[in-house]
Amino acid sequence: MEGSIDVLPDAEALARAAADRVVRRLHNVEGPVAVALTGGRSPERLYQLLATEPWRSLIPWDAVHWFWGDERFVPADDARSNARMAIDLLLDRVPVARDRIHRIPTAVATPHESARLYEEMLRHFLGRPTLEGPEPLFALVLMGLGDDGHTASLFPGQPTLEEQSHWVVGVDEAGMEPFVPRVTLTFPALASTREMLFIVSGAGKRSALERIQRGEMLPAARARSRGELVWLLDRDAAPEGLQAD
Repeated sequence: MEGSIDVLPDAEALARAAADRVVRRLHNVEGPVAVALTGGRSPERLYQLLATEPWRSLIPWDAVHWFWGDERFVPADDARSNARMAIDLLLDRVPVARDRIHRIPTAVATPHESARLYEEMLRHFLGRPTLEGPEPLFALVLMGLGDDGHTASLFPGQPTLEEQSHWVVGVDEAGMEPFVPRVTLTFPALASTREMLFIVSGAGKRSALERIQRGEMLPAARARSRGELVWLLDRDAAPEGLQAD
């Protein structure tokens, strides 16, 4: 596995360690900087903690812009929406201006149109047409891991894994439930960050992590970062031989 690995005793300790890392990355930024949030169940407790003290007061909310690494192509108020989950648990509970929340648009005809619009949004924020340059796109990218080894909405065996020119792509068929189309950042866009932080919790993730440890090139194993790459695991997810601190 690329990057550093930290194993925590349980899901609560994992969420607190993740919250501490988020605060360390964002505490002294003068802005504007961007964060890419992730969906799934693993970050839910992290988002709840960031909306509470002491973490809430340590984030300069007026300096941070909030994006997403991927989204289910569902209506904005759908319970399956990654953005809705993060907004309900975090962004509606903190002093962040609406113009600093950048949802992946799903009220369009296709996920491919959504991807085109979101890529335009990211390019406008970065202020240049290429990811090459002194400053990465993101200060922090949060990542999850699926039971099949996918991350964001980059699924095993799909051509999106090889995409190098586009920052965002549409995914017509998801590889796991919920089986709805997706919109996802590509590996080059996700890699354009000062820190990539994987948050992996639960025994259901252990098999995928074991496969990555054995050298299988599952999608999550292909993730890279221009800056730090950190894996936070709880004990239930950690393969045998990795111990909690």
